Amino acid sequence: MEHVDVMVLRTLAGWRAQGRRAMLVTVVRTWGSSPRPVGSVMALREDGAVVGSVSGGCIEDDLIHRHAQAGAMPEGLPRLLSYGVSADEAHRFGLPCGGTLELLLEPDPDAEQLGALVSALDAGRLMRRSVRLRDGHVSQSEAATPEAHATPDEVVNTFGPAYRLLLIGAGALAECLTTMALFSGFTVTVCDPRPEYAGHWGVDGARLVRGMPDDVVAAFRPDARSAVVALTHDPKLDDLALLEALQSPAFYVGAIGSRRNDAARRARLAEHFGLAPAQLQRLRGPVGLYIGSRTPPEIAVSIMAELLAVKNGIALPQSLSVREAKNQYAAQPSPASCMPEALAAAA
Repeated sequence: MEHVDVMVLRTLAGWRAQGRRAMLVTVVRTWGSSPRPVGSVMALREDGAVVGSVSGGCIEDDLIHRHAQAGAMPEGLPRLLSYGVSADEAHRFGLPCGGTLELLLEPDPDAEQLGALVSALDAGRLMRRSVRLRDGHVSQSEAATPEAHATPDEVVNTFGPAYRLLLIGAGALAECLTTMALFSGFTVTVCDPRPEYAGHWGVDGARLVRGMPDDVVAAFRPDARSAVVALTHDPKLDDLALLEALQSPAFYVGAIGSRRNDAARRARLAEHFGLAPAQLQRLRGPVGLYIGSRTPPEIAVSIMAELLAVKNGIALPQSLSVREAKNQYAAQPSPASCMPEALAAAA
């Protein structure tokens, strides 16, 4: 599944190339609670068709009513529009805790510029898009870091290529995790050189490759928007992938396995491959958040929750890690040991 921002821009570029009137709407400021973060985008076509979102739905409905159903698609220069200034309006548009949302409305953005932006994103480039409010001038250039902000004269937003996920192993867990990652906007590649697994892969939308994991990771070229997760339980495959991934800028590197297997893996990577403690500290293993998961779908939820938290910059407490949680539970006395001695003997 394509990242929602890229999908919005691609759809809008297609509408404009067909000569359809349409509007790009961007969240530029929020105060208090807001359903969508700054930089979120949606596109509204003259007949009311919508792609993307800037709220939980109420603001989209109002924009459709104002500018499509009423036949009043705006023209001219970009302008700012605020929602939720009053308590009544905040309640009406579903903005919790008195939140306020400010939007940039861009009528009929240039089709060629949008097409060039989408092409750059398809090529894996991080792009900065600036809109000058006084005359509507739009500039686009490659960016070094993401940003989204507004001044009285300019609104800046950054669009990046889709986040990427590389999975080592094509088993049942990989199928569940791939499905979740695709719906979360990741581009997914699955590596498995074993014919008995790769031959039965069944998830559309993910690219399956059959090379050796270290070669695949090297060719994948993980960057700061990439995650690598090893799922085979086979050191010959997982260790090779992790060796390459831990030396890359990937924002998330994880491996499945028990606490004992994780300790043995870290020892191997240090002793035989010379990985430094700082590199090994980046390895998330046993991978995922502790939710008592046992089945492949539950384990995939655990991994995806941790991966998304790291992607979104959430500092997770150690108590949520699989290792710490299991250590804590192992240290707790069993129910029988808390009973009076006679009852315990009878239990």
